[in-house]
Amino acid sequence: MRELKLKRGKEESLDRFHPWVFSGALTHMPDDLDEGTVVRVISSDGRMMGHGHFQIGSIAVRMLTFDETPVDEAFYADRLLHAWQLRVALGLRRPDNNAMRLVHGEGDFLPGLVVDLYGDTAVVQAHSPGMHFAREIIARALVALPDAGIRNVYYKSETTLPYKARLDPVNDYLIGSADTDIALENGLKFHVDWLRGQKTGFFVDQRDNRSLLQHYAAGRRVLNMFCYTGGFSVYAMRGGAQLVHSVDSSAKAVALTDENIALNFGDDARHASFAEDAFKYLDGAADGAYDLVVLDPPAFAKHRSALRNALRGYQRLNAAGMRKIASGGILFTFSCSQAVSREQFRLAVFSAAAQTGRRVRILHQLTQPADHPVNIYHPEGEYLKGLVLYVE
Repeated sequence: MRELKLKRGKEESLDRFHPWVFSGALTHMPDDLDEGTVVRVISSDGRMMGHGHFQIGSIAVRMLTFDETPVDEAFYADRLLHAWQLRVALGLRRPDNNAMRLVHGEGDFLPGLVVDLYGDTAVVQAHSPGMHFAREIIARALVALPDAGIRNVYYKSETTLPYKARLDPVNDYLIGSADTDIALENGLKFHVDWLRGQKTGFFVDQRDNRSLLQHYAAGRRVLNMFCYTGGFSVYAMRGGAQLVHSVDSSAKAVALTDENIALNFGDDARHASFAEDAFKYLDGAADGAYDLVVLDPPAFAKHRSALRNALRGYQRLNAAGMRKIASGGILFTFSCSQAVSREQFRLAVFSAAAQTGRRVRILHQLTQPADHPVNIYHPEGEYLKGLVLYVE
């Protein structure tokens, strides 16, 4: 096994079990080492630091172990079993709920791997070459998980792997072939398009926040911006909303939202959908037209270089949303941009409130759910920020 040596003084982060080794921390970046290879990382004085997947880029090694444990089939089986046991302990596998995140990368000590579970189908995404090469091992371990009931494993990594690696991944079933795309979340049914949809087909990270919105929906006029598959809209309908308007720039997303509304409520006249740009729709809506507004946009800043423009975007969006809320209304607002800190997002929202002159109070501060755990040694894993605001 190849060894990569750290520069003097660069051992500190690994001594704290941080799972990333940056290229600048290595004495040299080998040009004859294939991406995805398991390597041994050693300190400047020869101390064993652990094993990880090598790749070209600023993150040169994603650490899998911090000891001599070999990275083999037994390793993946053990890590996946512990991930599954956590979800069982969280009570997420129930007759009324079979949609969850089973593996959340560094949060489950499997950096570079995401697995979402929809019924008996696991959707696997590799974010590193090492996990791409381990996909068959991972698939076998998934279907072997006790009492998980996984029969199908779909691999979806065409857009998540670094393009420079030239891996040419193909989205396809590794095991089985699903005969239904319907998953259950808290008793509600959703079509999950893992074949062509965004990410793994559904945003399970908003499950708890959707339940909270249901609590506030009764009798309210609800606007769900960036609706995608209509998760917040479906919960608002079940919560007894007076009306629900779902908006997304993608006509395909709007069609999927309509399907999910029909799947749960049939032809319910309370719901209407609009395929339109978010800012254009908000500009055209009357001030005070809604009692509850959801702003859940895609990431405005995928890299720190885009941070300044992203914060301006969040301020502009939240100001526009606040203007559409009647006095005594509720705003659910989110950022899924990892590059945007909780404090920066809050400041952008506060600036929007000041810009509109509304009196605003914080009711809840939201984050990702427990099946998206944050490795205590990797705080970067906390990406979802949300506020529930009472707007006078």
